[in-house]
Order: sequence, then structure tokens, then C-alpha cells
Amino acid sequence: MSEARVYLVGAGPGDPGLVTLRGREVLALADVVVYDALISERLLDHAPAEAERIYVGKRAAQHTLSQEEINALLVEKARAGATVVRLKGGDPYVFGRGGEEALALVEAGIDFEVVPGVTAAIAAPACAGIPVTHRHMASGVALVTGHEADDKTDSALDWDALARWPGTLVFYMGVKNLAAISANLIAHGRSAETPAAAIRRGTTPRQQTITGTLATLPQAAEQAGLEPPAVILVGDVVVLRDRLQWFERRPLFGRRIVVTRARAQASELAKRLEAAGAETLEAPAIRIEPPDDPAALQTAARHAASFHWIVFTSVNGVEAYFEALADAGLDARALASARIATIGPATAERLARFGLRPDLQPETFTGAAVAEALAATGNLAGLRILLPRTDIAPKELPKALAAQGAEVREVVAYRTVPDTASCDVVAEALEADEIDWLTFTSSSTVGNFIGAVGKDRVCASRARIASIGPTTSATLREAGLEPTVEADPHTIPGLVNAIVSCETGA
Repeated sequence: MSEARVYLVGAGPGDPGLVTLRGREVLALADVVVYDALISERLLDHAPAEAERIYVGKRAAQHTLSQEEINALLVEKARAGATVVRLKGGDPYVFGRGGEEALALVEAGIDFEVVPGVTAAIAAPACAGIPVTHRHMASGVALVTGHEADDKTDSALDWDALARWPGTLVFYMGVKNLAAISANLIAHGRSAETPAAAIRRGTTPRQQTITGTLATLPQAAEQAGLEPPAVILVGDVVVLRDRLQWFERRPLFGRRIVVTRARAQASELAKRLEAAGAETLEAPAIRIEPPDDPAALQTAARHAASFHWIVFTSVNGVEAYFEALADAGLDARALASARIATIGPATAERLARFGLRPDLQPETFTGAAVAEALAATGNLAGLRILLPRTDIAPKELPKALAAQGAEVREVVAYRTVPDTASCDVVAEALEADEIDWLTFTSSSTVGNFIGAVGKDRVCASRARIASIGPTTSATLREAGLEPTVEADPHTIPGLVNAIVSCETGA
């Protein structure tokens, strides 16, 4: 074997969170990622930014590359010295043609590793509330290809044996042949009243589950407009769905929600929305960058002890200031003589990572509340107050502090710049009326998003608007948009709860 290596990685059934830890590890090593259709693009983010990404998806009769061409591509890239990750839906060796690719690598003398994945036959039913085995209903499960389920005389499937199978049958890729699958099983002795189900896009927010009997499912699927990809289940365990379904009962299931927060910070909001069942579409309207001239921030870091108060208004401000401290060879001890105020629990939590707790955090997460709380601590006249903030921060806070006699030092800790690269996708989705919610976590996201997408496009859609707080809401109203909900408290969890409450009427 050569030193080149190919990893055949199972990406799981659709939900990017169901890829294995080993799968994520090898993605991080990739020079080349060769990936299929139905792979969540979020998985590609685990690969290095410079890694080559090659799409080789297959859908019905439309193949980007033939299987032989894919095999040759893997060999070619590996022989060129690249670490290749072949990212395949589900498990590579379960109707994924991973065995064919592995044989091609063996014949070429290429070292390889198989990273198993969660297969749709198990995961999709689990998310539909159907256990494929049950001690009293099914002591076995059979995985069957649906491609062969037609009336051909040379079918490789033993329909008599399948009809007599004492457990659950799961057919892959059988949507177009569903009627033939049903007819063949019934013709070979399976009861027409056997419970059956079809699950499309299992484990994702677009999951669709259709139930019936072996006799009625084909018509029900046709009436529902069922399309691939889907798995088909036949067996008594299907009746457990009414009692065990959980996935589709989550409060935001099926909702498509746009996250406009900066990409580096979007994950917490996206994860909370997805945990509630939503599909998120990340369209960051802003990007966080270092200041053009860091000199003022560096000076403020070196002279931390000269300030009576340091006010952090965001997580980004905390990160930037402590990075400047580190660059100066200092750490949290440099702030020993200063008192610290923060806006919001997220900012306080980030501060805690550096071993500090705020001396002051108002219950209302606004600049006005900070100014009022600082004034309540005593006379501010002559006190030196540092505000490490974004370059576009509103001026109300420093003005309010200066009006009370404080000596306010504002420094640009980071810049907030427009990032509208993904807004075209959102614009198209809005025009197609495919967006349920738009979320805004700052005034800057409002301005940049509306500038890129257009107010009229938002107003013409059914999308509702969620704002994180009064300042953001005021900016929305200035832009001619009325927020449907406003978070209370003004935090990411509060924002998600506001959307859930609106959806559920709670």
C-alpha cells in the first residue's frame, strides 16, 4: 500500500448532528472531500477551508459522475498525495456502493479506512416514532433495496421469503416502486392489512411521514405527493407511531427560520432553533473584523489599571479586549483595580471564561440601563470609564455617562462590516414564500439585511420577524418593519422562547 489514504465516511441520514465523532475527525484532515447528494453542506464546514470540495451526487437518472468515474477520481486524488474523504449518505456499506469504491482502492493499492455511519433505515423510523424492532412485535429487521421491486422475472429478491419475514421490512429507494412492492408482498402471502409507512427526508426538519396498510400506502403516498428520498417500512411496529412520535411534535417542526447573526456567533441561535424542530438558514448580514488601527485598543489594554470602570456591551468586545491584553503580555490580573459592568448574560458568561465576574449587570440589557445602573453606584464625576465596542455602536451610552461628569474613553475593539453573500438565497426563498421567520439580534443586522434583500420583498412574504430587544425593534420600525415578537429577556434563549410562544400560543 502507498502512503495515500482515502476515508469512506458515512455522513448519516440527513441531520448533520448525526455524523460520528470519527467522521468529523477525518473531515478535519481532508485535502479533498468528495461528497454525495443529500449531504448537509454544514458537514463540509468541518473540512479545512482550503480543502477541495467535489460534488458527485446522484439523483434518479441524473448522475454527476458514473460510479466508475467516482472510483477513478478517488484513486487519482489519492495517488496525487491527497488525503481524501469520500462523504456518503447514511452508511457507506448499506446500499451506498461503498464496497465497490473500497474494492477499487484495493485494486489500485490505495490505503483506506471505513468510517461507519447511521443508516436511514434505523434513524428515519426512530424520528418518526417507529422502533424497527420490538420484543413483542418484531425480533428482526431486514434491509432491502427498492430498485428491484417490480414485475421483472429476473428479480434478485425472494418475494416469498420477504413476505414470510417475521419482523420489519425496510425498503430503500423504493418510492417509484411502492405499488409494486406492496403488490408483490401481498401476492406472496403478506396480509394486505399489515401496517406500513413511508418516511421522506427522515431526521430533518422536512421529514414527512405517511402511514397506512400494505394495501393503502401506495395510494396515500401518491395523494401526498411523496417523492424521493424516502424509506418504506412494513411491519406491526408502525402502529407504535401514534404513541411514540416525538420529532414532528417539537414546537418549531417544519418552520424555516433565517439567522442573520454574524456567522461566528450564529451557532448558538441556530442550535436552539433546531433543537425546537426548525430548519435554519444562515444568512449572516454582518461580519466581525479587527479594527483598522488597533493602537487605541492596545493602549487601553496596557493601561487597564487607569480606568475606574470597564463596560463590556458584547461578547465580541470581551474577546477583543482580552486578546489585546494577551498581546501586551497581560491577563485578567491587569483589571484588578477596575470595576466591570456588562450588558446581558452572554457577555457575562464570556467574561467568566477569563476568570472574572461583573460588578454590575442591569436586569435590562440596554445601554440606557447600564448608564442608569452606573449612576446608582455613586457620583460618576471624574471617573474614567472605558467602553471597548464596535465601530458603529450607538452614542447614547457614552453621552449619558459624560452628562454625569464621567471621563469616557471609547475605543474600537472590533468592526462590524456588511456580509451579504448569502442574502441572495434568502431573497429567493422570500419570493417563493418559503421563510417563516426572520431573526435579528442587533441593529446592524437589520440595516445590512434590509439593504441587501429589500423591505418590499420582506413585506410581500409571509415571514414574521423576531427581534432580540428594544434597540433592534426600534431600528426595524425605522426601516418600516414591525417585529412580530420581541425577546424578553433580551437574550438568545429569550428570542427562541418568544418564537416558540408565538407558534404555540403559550
